[in-house]
Amino acid sequence: MNKRVHPDLRGLLDAFPPLNFEYLGAVREGMANSPKLPIAEDMGVVDQMINGPDGDPLRVRIYKQKGETSTLPALLWIHGGGYVIGVPEGDDVLCERFVKEANCVVVSVDYRLAPEHPYPAPLEDCYSALKWVADNCEALNIDPIRIGIAGASAGGGLTAALALLAKDRQGPSLIFQMPLYPMINDLNDSFSNKEITGNYIWNYSLNESGWSMYLGDLKDSTNIPYHAAPARATVEDLHGLPYTYTCVGQLDPFRDETLQYVTKLAQAGVDVDFHLYAGAYHGFESLNPHANIANKTIQEYIDAAKYGLNRTIEVEVK
Repeated sequence: MNKRVHPDLRGLLDAFPPLNFEYLGAVREGMANSPKLPIAEDMGVVDQMINGPDGDPLRVRIYKQKGETSTLPALLWIHGGGYVIGVPEGDDVLCERFVKEANCVVVSVDYRLAPEHPYPAPLEDCYSALKWVADNCEALNIDPIRIGIAGASAGGGLTAALALLAKDRQGPSLIFQMPLYPMINDLNDSFSNKEITGNYIWNYSLNESGWSMYLGDLKDSTNIPYHAAPARATVEDLHGLPYTYTCVGQLDPFRDETLQYVTKLAQAGVDVDFHLYAGAYHGFESLNPHANIANKTIQEYIDAAKYGLNRTIEVEVK
């Protein structure tokens, strides 16, 4: 299948070492100790501990332009990592770009990871962070009617789940959601899930492992809620969700579940923008940030956030 990979994306793919979750601790340690780019001098980044869902401390990482005093939209960012790896610092550069180019405040949540903390712990952490943002708009200089949520891969899955949870709980109102190539199908049974089996960053076997660790005792249950796996949501369940932007690579195992999710959103009357990238595998834009196709992709979803957070809000007259 490598001949189908976009030419600008082949070099990294050939060199990328396969992930092995049998050594999860080592994978996490390697990610935590990997070199990080310095924070831009004009960017204020603050780590803050807030109350998590059980009253335990939960870390959020807040990104704001230094000296900014205007009231701005907010974007809650949720990092990826198959529900089992990842830290907010891994997305520092992207979050800085959201702040500068989408003109918003970004709050990134350091949610608990499976298998130590299976569903619903990661999702509840994200909900606590969303509630904290909504409850502290004045202190954060955030416009309370312009709050969006976004994330990639497992972060995209948590984004899709969080939008549903906030709606069902009548929690914070969202103006925008951006679940990028989201991990939402626990059944791992689509054509693209089974098609992508080699070392394409993420594949069938890694997906099976990730879902098994995230769902824990729920795995293979007949009663898995759509808050755990949003691909299980029906068209009726999706009614009332905010404007949505999403994208996926054609060689991503999440291709088909993303396509199905977009279709159901459209059928539910949700405004949705979507882009399918030919020749692109999972996480291609973050792993190849200097490739033209990656630059185009990142710019498109930064532009989508800028548009989504600043849309004209129409008030329904009853």
